[in-house]
Amino acid sequence: MLGEFGNVKANPPHHSEPRQIRTENQGYANGAYANSADPARPAAGDPCYSKGHQTTEQPPVKAILCQRYGTPDDLVLADIPDPVAGPGEVVAKVVAAGLNFFDTLIIAGKYQTKPPFPFSPGGEFAGVVESIGAGVTEFKPGDRVLGYTNFNAARERTAVSVKQIAKITADLDFDRAAALTITYGTAYHALKHRALMRSGETLAVLGASGGVGLAAIELGRIMGAHVIACASTDDKLAFARDHGAHETVNYETENLRDALRRLGGEHGIDVVFDPVGGPFSEPAIRSLAWEGRHLVVGFAAGEIPKLPLNLVLLKNCAVLGVFWGAWVRHATADYKAALGELARWCAEGKLSCHIQEVYPLADTPKAIKTLADRKVMGKLVVRP
Repeated sequence: MLGEFGNVKANPPHHSEPRQIRTENQGYANGAYANSADPARPAAGDPCYSKGHQTTEQPPVKAILCQRYGTPDDLVLADIPDPVAGPGEVVAKVVAAGLNFFDTLIIAGKYQTKPPFPFSPGGEFAGVVESIGAGVTEFKPGDRVLGYTNFNAARERTAVSVKQIAKITADLDFDRAAALTITYGTAYHALKHRALMRSGETLAVLGASGGVGLAAIELGRIMGAHVIACASTDDKLAFARDHGAHETVNYETENLRDALRRLGGEHGIDVVFDPVGGPFSEPAIRSLAWEGRHLVVGFAAGEIPKLPLNLVLLKNCAVLGVFWGAWVRHATADYKAALGELARWCAEGKLSCHIQEVYPLADTPKAIKTLADRKVMGKLVVRP
């Protein structure tokens, strides 16, 4: 669902010797940050020093770190060097960071993005620009921003490319802004650019109560679709209906193919939004209308399905990949336009960007466990 890029710098820090960083759990870690995503602040004589940097020693930055692949229990709260904005980057104070299901995968080494250690989970944030790097003209210190980092958002400050952030107005709170970029951005790109969703069409959303499923429901309604929410419990379906779904299907108690055929009628389902995969993808495709579109968003069920391609032929339908992170990289202008529209709709109350719970930074492991247990309806946010 995401492209393999983020705010980890390829260049090593400007120190000739590894720094010693005191962590709360491990004492001194010699050289632990020699290849860190956050280089230490340069000295005044360093060629990378600019007038924007202060030589006064800054307090260390608190961060949740993944130092080796494992479970949420292996994450640690630690001190890291204060980040420095490179060319085309800003350093932002992270007021809130959004968590997503892929955070459960990235810390386990099961995601397509594999950052160098140590790194922080959290692929999106909202906060305030504190400093800017060389060549940055569109942002200044004090700007309120939201954006995409891919990882390294679960920390007090982070460095991020200006290509991945956008300004937000004061009428959008930081918590909802932090939870907006990835899930709503993915659903927006999927429905508008990939499925070419048209008013009056029928949209079936699998995994409807999760962050990206909820986003698809709300955006589908805005685009004029008749929305069918599909989820595994009646509580999740009630939540989906509260957020705009017209019809619901419990695919744990009802055959998904039969239910979608009943609700889609003789015409069938025009668009399936599928972030789940596993055993649900094939019956969803079988329910498609002539020239329907099946959006492959992710595989939260843990299994990548193997689809009989004769179904694609017989229905003249399209199976469309939604690689949102790569789209951000290849279509930056469209991505920024989408962020602006989504932020405006959220501020106007057209999108809920529902936050189930807000955690302190130290409880990030607990939050990621909740995601892994499929207990989340909407989004989880951490506040450094």
